[in-house]
Amino acid sequence: MRTVIAGGGLVGLTAAASLQSIGHEVTVLEQAPEVRAAGAGIGLWPNALREFDRIGVGARLREMGAWIDTWFFDPAGRPRRAAGYDADDHRFLLVPRPGLNRLLADRVGRDRIRLGALATGYTETDTEVVVHVDGGADVRADLLIGADGVHSRIRAVLVPGSQAVAHEGHFAWRAVVPAGRERPEGSVLTIGRERARGGYAPVAPGQTMWMVNQFEAGPLTGTKRERALARAAHLAEAGWHEDLLEMIAATPEEAILENQITLVPPLPRWTSPRVALIGDAAHGLSPHIAAGGTLGVEDVGVLRARLSDSPDTATALTRYEQQRAARFDQVREHSAAVELASDAAEFAERYAAFSHWMLTT
Repeated sequence: MRTVIAGGGLVGLTAAASLQSIGHEVTVLEQAPEVRAAGAGIGLWPNALREFDRIGVGARLREMGAWIDTWFFDPAGRPRRAAGYDADDHRFLLVPRPGLNRLLADRVGRDRIRLGALATGYTETDTEVVVHVDGGADVRADLLIGADGVHSRIRAVLVPGSQAVAHEGHFAWRAVVPAGRERPEGSVLTIGRERARGGYAPVAPGQTMWMVNQFEAGPLTGTKRERALARAAHLAEAGWHEDLLEMIAATPEEAILENQITLVPPLPRWTSPRVALIGDAAHGLSPHIAAGGTLGVEDVGVLRARLSDSPDTATALTRYEQQRAARFDQVREHSAAVELASDAAEFAERYAAFSHWMLTT
């Protein structure tokens, strides 16, 4: 089967490798001039790692990343963790995004990835789907996978009027920096005042990732560093998080990523007979639940399974959509509950409920 994947990020490259494993002739269209990744590090839970094991890169990923045992803290540094949950409900692998994407690109084969190729839309017929490429020749395929993120052009054709919307007032700041004298186990997440949250964790040998976000952030003034420090101050009492403040203050301005968080609204459909959306293109959520990449990789596993066990492509895509859309109705409920947690103890309870559900259902 000729399969085109729009988008060469984490989910698109994982999909390419996974579908190659069941015999698809895959072409990845990536608009950037090189394989790269926006962002610093990404947390991968065991349900995602199973798919990476299946395509043969799991061992290398584990070598590349750092295992994180999640604890949550109040602004004075008092630890919180929900009772009644297993250690596995609090443990994920934190991996640097650029290294992960390079690993996946090598697994897919660089010759299967067309760089500088922006998929702008498609025309679908009974016999094929024709993918339109900005400034280039159309690509003809049997199946098109839209893995082109929250601002997906494939989604814009499949579901007109489904553009991403701002999660009003929600901003995030993060960076990867050389490890220093901070706690080697990290602080994972502090639930602070003024709806600010943040912390840091080892992301690779000799590297630490810090992150700060705030809901209802208000007007942004000053430099990126100053804006991040202002939010991080809401996490620091009685000497707690002096290391985070120092880390942010020492981060070069150009190394800091600042994002207005955007969301994909619930969609009336994810598929047509020859087109499917996966990852953020289908269900881009706020990163505060730290599972968007994992849930996108879950999409890949389900899509591959349905393409393997269904009588035809259209049936496979319908079954995929039914299975994943129903799951994301529940993901959104968990996401809202975690967002609205009032303090560290409530956050710990709601996050453990989410991670346990995600890993066991």
